[in-house]
Amino acid sequence: MSPLRLAPLLLLLTGAAAPPPPVAQSSDIVVYGCTAGGVIAAIEARRLGRSVTLVCRDDYVGGMTTNGLSWSDTGNHRAIGGLALDFYRRIKRHYDDPRAWTFAPRPARAENFVDDGAMWQFEPRVAERILERWITEAGVTIARRQPIDRSADGVERAGARVVSFRSVTGRRFAGQVFIDASYEGDLMAGAGVSFAVGREANATYGETLNGVQARNATNHQFTMDVDPYRVKGDPRSGLLPRISPARLAPDGSADDKIQAYTYRLCLTDVAANRLPLPRPQGYDAGQYALLLRYMDAGYRNFFQKFDRIPNGKADVNNYGGFSTDNIGMNYGYPRGSDAARAAIAREHRRYQQGLLWFMANDPRVPAETRARMGRWGLCKDEFTRNRGWPREMYVREARRMVSDFVMAEPHVRGQKTTPRPIGMGSYQMDSHNVQRVVDARGFARNEGNIEVGVARPYAIAYDAIVPRRSEATNLLVPVALSASHIAYGTIRMEPVFMILGQSAAAAADLALRDGAAVQDVSYPRLRERLLAERQILALPAD
Repeated sequence: MSPLRLAPLLLLLTGAAAPPPPVAQSSDIVVYGCTAGGVIAAIEARRLGRSVTLVCRDDYVGGMTTNGLSWSDTGNHRAIGGLALDFYRRIKRHYDDPRAWTFAPRPARAENFVDDGAMWQFEPRVAERILERWITEAGVTIARRQPIDRSADGVERAGARVVSFRSVTGRRFAGQVFIDASYEGDLMAGAGVSFAVGREANATYGETLNGVQARNATNHQFTMDVDPYRVKGDPRSGLLPRISPARLAPDGSADDKIQAYTYRLCLTDVAANRLPLPRPQGYDAGQYALLLRYMDAGYRNFFQKFDRIPNGKADVNNYGGFSTDNIGMNYGYPRGSDAARAAIAREHRRYQQGLLWFMANDPRVPAETRARMGRWGLCKDEFTRNRGWPREMYVREARRMVSDFVMAEPHVRGQKTTPRPIGMGSYQMDSHNVQRVVDARGFARNEGNIEVGVARPYAIAYDAIVPRRSEATNLLVPVALSASHIAYGTIRMEPVFMILGQSAAAAADLALRDGAAVQDVSYPRLRERLLAERQILALPAD
């Protein structure tokens, strides 16, 4: 018998005790999730003199801000203050240096600037470098590659208090106050906090744009009739790939489906910095048969969301009826195991790489489209350890906390008062498509896309990041916060997550100072602090 197999037997025979559990790394504030919101929360906690541990699932920081979402969804720039605004000002200072423009000249007219010295478009590697330096400057303790153990005992509780959580490597992280800044809400769920997945019925919160949305789904839609069947006109032949056989429920009714995910790609047409588009393992041109049929009918708008960012690059996002969104292939992600989530991410990567390869190489694609796609490639200087591909899939929505207060459509429309503001949002109510089905006329149709503007910036409530008192008294949730599906669709923007991350850390500090539950933090004192730190809590009516 080998020594390794003999050791447990000897322990059993001699009665020797099993090794003790690892000693927990303890901090005043523990932030789980290295999204941009999590990074800003950790930096704010250090500014306030607190010991803080920032625990990352991966080995990088920034979430989508450093993984391709480079054309920031900012809405009204005037609603962005505090450390979030400082981040975008750091971006501008970087690009003010002529040496930053290596592959393309600085444009004579730089778009998306604002007069307080901020820049809202950037390269992923630049955003990552800025956040990494900021973390170091602030003295944040960071633990990388420590995804939370999502087994039943992964989070240790004492009554309604979170004591610690364990990572899959066995490390334990203890603290006085915890902030879940993950997109998925994994710490929140492990702590037993209530959450929702999917779309509520319109009737639940007095809304008009929640639930199933077929009638209103007019954007990112097929602009001409496309036959969905393998043999045109013959339903018995079966559906083409990427079309669901499901029958649509009535508009406004609830379901557990979620809006589509994607990878936000950073592509370049600068030959000196271009990597070839990869042909994925398991490539199947048949997966794009519906798109081919759409192009045969005359569709040519595939390149509408190649949004230019510095140095000859583009942030590539979904556009149109069949694009980079992998519609309907993510339903199992929010509650899925780590292995199930990894499989979904692989499916999305294979789909998207295959789509680009198909557009650039399949001889059935119109020649002008192939030629145009062929000018683009991945960037040699982005995601260098991942061959130019973003490391993180865009999880637009997963779990959403359900607390005593839920942000809903009437709040973001200004129809209901929002209590105890800690920041503002201003982007449109935005949901990507949820399903692709056959409509009543027998043609392919997408369902779920909503793009409806808000009249003016709206307040986001402190109560929306605070769990129910009976569930957790020392946990704050600024990313997977308490909001309906359609309200989350406007809140879920990277600048807003930074704003809420800072406000969560400020509230955590006050809870520690007073020895209070997060539900009992003095709002007047929190408001005074946030205003002193240049957070925007209200804007003039004009």
